[in-house]
Amino acid sequence: MLIAQITDLHVGFEPDNPDEYNTKRLRRVLETIADGPNKPDLMIATGDLTERGDVDSYKRCAEMLAELPFPVYPIPGNHDLRTNFSRAFPDVPTPGGFAQYTVDTGPVRLILLDTLEEGRHGGAFCEVRAAWLKERLAEETGKPTVIVMHHPPMDVGIDWMRTDPAEPWVARFADAIAGAEQVKAILCGHLHRPIVSPWKGVLTAVCPAVAPGVTLDLRPMDPEAPDLRPMVVADMPGFGFHWWNGTELVSLYDYAEESVPLAKFDTRMQGLVKHLMAERPGAAGHH
Repeated sequence: MLIAQITDLHVGFEPDNPDEYNTKRLRRVLETIADGPNKPDLMIATGDLTERGDVDSYKRCAEMLAELPFPVYPIPGNHDLRTNFSRAFPDVPTPGGFAQYTVDTGPVRLILLDTLEEGRHGGAFCEVRAAWLKERLAEETGKPTVIVMHHPPMDVGIDWMRTDPAEPWVARFADAIAGAEQVKAILCGHLHRPIVSPWKGVLTAVCPAVAPGVTLDLRPMDPEAPDLRPMVVADMPGFGFHWWNGTELVSLYDYAEESVPLAKFDTRMQGLVKHLMAERPGAAGHH
């Protein structure tokens, strides 16, 4: 089972320009995934699909995603607006008015969450959403489950983007998944760079963004004293693959960029490949 992830597309940063920078970046990522050697079974799009939540940007985004040869499961982020999100993606369920739903992929169950509070940059997870999550987790306790959400619940140390552990929504989410041993991973976006942490005993992984990245700077930030530090950088558009190997979910991240191959699987590399594979248990001559 291979799950592709894209996040933080921010389509419509230039609202009336169908050939804007972020749309070009999204197109490059989708082509890289669709035409590459790793064929996903499905894709999750983990929020901030548009910059301003406008209808035209959602339409552009939805049309591009609809061209992919595999299903795409979107959720909203803090830049999204639920009404226009639902208009663009009418198949996404909205129990209680929130874009939350489950997807049974076969070997793994996905639970996709809505952490949007319109007008707020950080995450949110109210009692209604928490109760819904508890009910879904109680339905299938024996099946490996992956939670998908826009906002990471942990503090990552990037001062202007960090989640404060004291935020009430974090405690509600932690309580909702407490004791749910079937939860194998939490997949997030929002932070525009790859980050991995064990949070409450669960592997929590943040995917790099399709849109430009957030600078890795862990120094404290004084909101009253601008210090000219870089905050957003024009790095390559990123994406992720999550491979279920039968026991664990393995997260791998890449960037849509032209890479010069320094070695190929030819006769010169064949000896190394054969040697490495011969070392594995079950191979002939393995000790």
